[in-house]
Amino acid sequence: MGLGARSGIYRADSAAPRGPMRDPIMLSDAFRCTRWTALLTVLFAVVAASPALSQKRYDPGASDTAIRIGNLMPYSGPASAYAIVGRIEQAYFRMINDQGGINGRRIEFISYDDAYSPAKAVEQTRRLVESDEVLLVFSAMGTPSNTAIQKYLNAKGVPQLFAASGATRFGDPKGFPWTMGWQPPYQVEGRVYAKYILASRPEARIAVLYQNDDLGRDLLKGLKDGLGDHATQIVAEESYEVAEPSADNHIARLKASGADAFVSITTPKFAAQSIRTAAEMQWRPLYLQALVSASIGAVLRPAGLDHAQGLISAAYNKDAADPQWTDDPGMKRFHAFLDTYAPDVNRGDNSVIYGYGAAQCLVEVLRRAGDTLTRANVMREAASLEGYAPDTLLPGITITTAANDFHPIEQLRLMRFEGDHWRLFRPVIDADLRN
Repeated sequence: MGLGARSGIYRADSAAPRGPMRDPIMLSDAFRCTRWTALLTVLFAVVAASPALSQKRYDPGASDTAIRIGNLMPYSGPASAYAIVGRIEQAYFRMINDQGGINGRRIEFISYDDAYSPAKAVEQTRRLVESDEVLLVFSAMGTPSNTAIQKYLNAKGVPQLFAASGATRFGDPKGFPWTMGWQPPYQVEGRVYAKYILASRPEARIAVLYQNDDLGRDLLKGLKDGLGDHATQIVAEESYEVAEPSADNHIARLKASGADAFVSITTPKFAAQSIRTAAEMQWRPLYLQALVSASIGAVLRPAGLDHAQGLISAAYNKDAADPQWTDDPGMKRFHAFLDTYAPDVNRGDNSVIYGYGAAQCLVEVLRRAGDTLTRANVMREAASLEGYAPDTLLPGITITTAANDFHPIEQLRLMRFEGDHWRLFRPVIDADLRN
């Protein structure tokens, strides 16, 4: 069911100032000629100085009054914990509309449930493009769904913008020029964990649990690339399917391998199960949790905060529950937004921050696109961000894109869970997959 209601329009009209009336009989031919010449000169100057007045260009989904944006979210199914992202994005666009929209245009946000099913994602995407005629598809959730719709959207020339996945395939401007991810690539994250393991426990015997899709395979590749010759220290690998009811058997086999370091490349349901099951089995390895499931509200609390002590993960966003950001201007704006538009959400859920930051970035791109709201121009603006910092990013981490770089965020910081908060440690780590 679509959650985005079409909004009204905003129009600003102004009347041109009028000068004093004169009797035309009193004007000489020469003066009349001079007067009209001056008037035409002024008019041409105004038009030349305001090209947007005569150069508005639109593709389907855009008009003088509205910008129609499509979205897919798992409002049901095994990844429904991520549904809050869509609800926050919807609320953010409602705030933008209340403020007058983007360059006077209101956002129509049309969000459908794909249940984290690739087949359903294709069906709903066709509906968005062919029936709803959206300008672009924004922040579709998850690697499986984005993979399923990528070829279709690129064949149609419809932007698949800021896909909610860190799979490397969503940053390939040559192969898929209409697709751009948003969060740090999983391979970058895997390399960061490898470096930490080698520095803190160089002789570790490593076990890995990974989701059997691009999320799991990409992060595992980054881990092995980062380990280099030490990749032989991975003594056990287990993959799982999202349709499985439990991760318990996988955790039991990984513990039996004798591993003393564990990398959990899991989505929220399986991440919470793995943390809880490992603790119940008295298996206490060096535990690294992929950042897609580092949410305190959606993962660690259901698993039990006492079971999560000492977990290592990575971050690029600020933690809304961390008091160190109390006086941060960006986080003040974030909390003010939630107070008005989403007062009942769990602010400790990292997905809330994610939705806000992604929506803010899209609004920036559409503002820069001005009155040229074509799909090609939207992609040009998205690929021209340099040092842009939404309210939610950690200090030192910014968004930078280029025609040959479709990975907006390629920086991370490590963090450790202590008490009831994640604690950042070590400086920002930069990684560019083009190098």
